[in-house]
Amino acid sequence: MSLRSLLIPPVAERLTGVARLNRLREKAERQRRAAGEPHRVDYFHQADDPYSCLLAQLLPVFAERYDIRLHCHLVPAPPDWAAPERRRLEAWSLKDAHLLARKAGLAFPEAAAAPSAERRLQAEAVLAASLAAGRFPAEAGATSLALWAGEGLPAVRQSADAAKARGEALRERLGHYLGGMLHYGGEWYWGVDRLHYLEERLAELGARRAPWPVTPLYAQPVTPLADAAPGSGGELHAYLSFRSPYSWIAARRVKTLAERYGLQLRVRMVMPMVMRGLPVPARKRSYIMADAAREARRAGVPFGRICDPVGRPVERGYALLPWARDQGRGFEYCEAFMRATWSMGIDAGTGPGLARIVAAAGLDWRLARPLTGETGWREEAEMNRRELLSLGLWGVPSLRFGDTSAWGQDRLWVIEDAIRAERVKDSRGDRHAGN
Repeated sequence: MSLRSLLIPPVAERLTGVARLNRLREKAERQRRAAGEPHRVDYFHQADDPYSCLLAQLLPVFAERYDIRLHCHLVPAPPDWAAPERRRLEAWSLKDAHLLARKAGLAFPEAAAAPSAERRLQAEAVLAASLAAGRFPAEAGATSLALWAGEGLPAVRQSADAAKARGEALRERLGHYLGGMLHYGGEWYWGVDRLHYLEERLAELGARRAPWPVTPLYAQPVTPLADAAPGSGGELHAYLSFRSPYSWIAARRVKTLAERYGLQLRVRMVMPMVMRGLPVPARKRSYIMADAAREARRAGVPFGRICDPVGRPVERGYALLPWARDQGRGFEYCEAFMRATWSMGIDAGTGPGLARIVAAAGLDWRLARPLTGETGWREEAEMNRRELLSLGLWGVPSLRFGDTSAWGQDRLWVIEDAIRAERVKDSRGDRHAGN
């Protein structure tokens, strides 16, 4: 066992574990009660962020449903290090926000385009005026929708620069970088997708007002659905990375999704972002780990005893993938590698560590060991990266079924909806053909 696998995994397990989370939450509540303060929730709104537009629509009912003091703030776009593929991110966000709006019963224009700088400034001025008048929760949703729909905005003669500077300073002090974020008691909650976690926490603290239902404002769909209708033919392409915690969290559900619908699963490994020269600073890594831990708990995936496989472990791991696939154990090998590095603390950069992974996948280490220095996988990984970029995506996990693609382990429902829609279309075609 390497020194790396002895020291790092136990620390990572404590940092991402429920025990530490509960201690931090208890401390935050003790401090709040001692100061005689209400449940304070801070919301950070970016005017030209589609996800902020969606979350803003829920602010009025959220503030009514819970006994909270909601403090709203304007913020600018995230810095370049937080959005290394900014143009792709902006284009994908428009498409994704429309899909999410339909799923969550919210509004977002299907044909939305990035607003001009002039209209963004105008919307920011309107939002800053709403902040100053204490009407932000009631007005932000409508203002944001008007911006994205290209509709007229009130003429407000004031600059939002001071409001944005204050919001940015607070966001940075609290430790984040994105818009569409909620903060409560030391934890961050992104957009509509993570709002249910904050609702659950507030309910446990007794802050939900009695008349309101216990169901969250938006609950992430369960994927795959229990009533999946098996078919034949078709492929499900999964773009994953051994260094992505979200790839590990999604892996088994992706496999189950393919099996339930009778699809051939094609695992397409991509080089990790940091190994492609895309920065992942400490603040971003910290949020990703905290978010991945709670998403793993929700999905029932073991997580936290981590031995980061960045660098040589990933390279040695990818070198064996073509061989594992030839043995008919490609997915099993990928799953075993990610389980080992994200939940078992195994150092995949060592011979003994990689041997354990190979054996767990049902493969023979004696045959695998001479292949760990192979380099042919690099061309395949680069091909996968280029294909991912051609879809307008760059991060993992991403999925593709036919002409439908989606990014994120919390977007499996996009792919399942596309599969089900095609099955309905095919069944109608079969009925017409029989008439």
